[in-house]
Amino acid sequence: MTTLAPATLSLLLLWTLPGQVLLRVALAKEEVKSGTKGPQPMSHSDFLDKLMGRTSGYDARIRPNFKGKDPPVNVTCNIFINSFGSVTETTMDYRVNVFLRQQWNDPRLAYQEYPDDSLDLDPSMLDSIWKPDLFFANEKGASFHEVTTDNKLLRIFKNGNVLYSIRLTLILSCPMDLKNFPMDIQTCTMQLESFGYTMNDLVFEWLEDAPAVQVAEGLTLPQFILRDEKDLGYCTKHYNTGKFTCIEVKFHLERQMGYYLIQMYIPSLLIVILSWVSFWINMDAAPAHVGLGITTVLTMTTQSSGSRASLPKVSYVKAIDIWMAVCLLFVFAALLEYAAVNFVSRQHKEFIRLRRRQRCQNMEEDIIRESRFYFRGYDLGHCLQARDGGPGESSGIYNPQPPAPFLREGETTRRLYVDQAKRIDTISRAVFPFTFLIFNIFYWVVYKLLRSEDIHQAL
Repeated sequence: MTTLAPATLSLLLLWTLPGQVLLRVALAKEEVKSGTKGPQPMSHSDFLDKLMGRTSGYDARIRPNFKGKDPPVNVTCNIFINSFGSVTETTMDYRVNVFLRQQWNDPRLAYQEYPDDSLDLDPSMLDSIWKPDLFFANEKGASFHEVTTDNKLLRIFKNGNVLYSIRLTLILSCPMDLKNFPMDIQTCTMQLESFGYTMNDLVFEWLEDAPAVQVAEGLTLPQFILRDEKDLGYCTKHYNTGKFTCIEVKFHLERQMGYYLIQMYIPSLLIVILSWVSFWINMDAAPAHVGLGITTVLTMTTQSSGSRASLPKVSYVKAIDIWMAVCLLFVFAALLEYAAVNFVSRQHKEFIRLRRRQRCQNMEEDIIRESRFYFRGYDLGHCLQARDGGPGESSGIYNPQPPAPFLREGETTRRLYVDQAKRIDTISRAVFPFTFLIFNIFYWVVYKLLRSEDIHQAL
């Protein structure tokens, strides 16, 4: 191999150096014309296609880390309650508007090419990724929100974490125990369960770093108070098809009975007190007594029917049923009390009629024995009048008044029975209010204090 002399090498370098300079100048001009100074970065569309599009090889039908023996996907859930209401006793359900948030890790969605720590994507991209098959186990009806656009959020982080949030309106079943109605505390649950993936593939869990269930500030319910205590737990389900993950939250609703005090308790109390007015009305005023008694009974019956109109047809006795039944019993007893007073006050007439009949029979027997027919001497005019049903003058027979001892005896008997009737009214004026007061003390102590304390301790 021949070697070049140093002089020859010097001549070659001098000849090639201008060409290199000219080449660099030409490249610099092209860069100035194109407006770039280096390699052009990847566009957003190309980045999404590479991440989860057709060129990425991502398959939304397969769960993350699906290799047969990999651990299940842990999905962390939390709920924000936007509104809570429409608790219905007849159908035993409640309506709630929530933001449901789910977060899990999908290593296939981790990226390094994009400078931002997270990507907020359009909801239409949800069809391009794998999502948990969460459903509400005690759901009776649900609806999405699409005004003015789909109320959904999809956020992907650099490490592959996925945040999926959606707004839902749910009607959830809530079996209620109405034995203490309307002084009851109801516990309504919300159960989140996987439909198709067993616990070998998918596990739900509540968020631990922050409150898993949040409530909108100032949230109020018409008849209930939503207590701050919310029990979070797990309700794993075992079916013939496998073991499925399930988490639940329990809402404790304490009923406020202000409405029922105004609409049921106080009106029925006033009706019972109104029925006691008959104890101070003259017992001879039968229309007033009967009208007042029947009116209060019918009003109390209507009030009792109205209290059951908004409640389901349960087989056990509720607290409001006991109150209405006792009030109706007191009103009906007040009506029966006047019937007893009227019956006792009229007994003197029956007594006088029996004594008169007995006296006439005795006198007729004496006359027959003595074979005498002079009625005046034996004072039988009133006997003939009672037997014939008409005045003695119509038969031409003299009809004198009953003798004075008989009148005095009748007046004494009348006063005796009238005093007994008045004594019944006097006793009723004290017995009825006192008995009703005892019932009220017993009723409110049992249902408002004892049973409520037991329920609070059970919760």
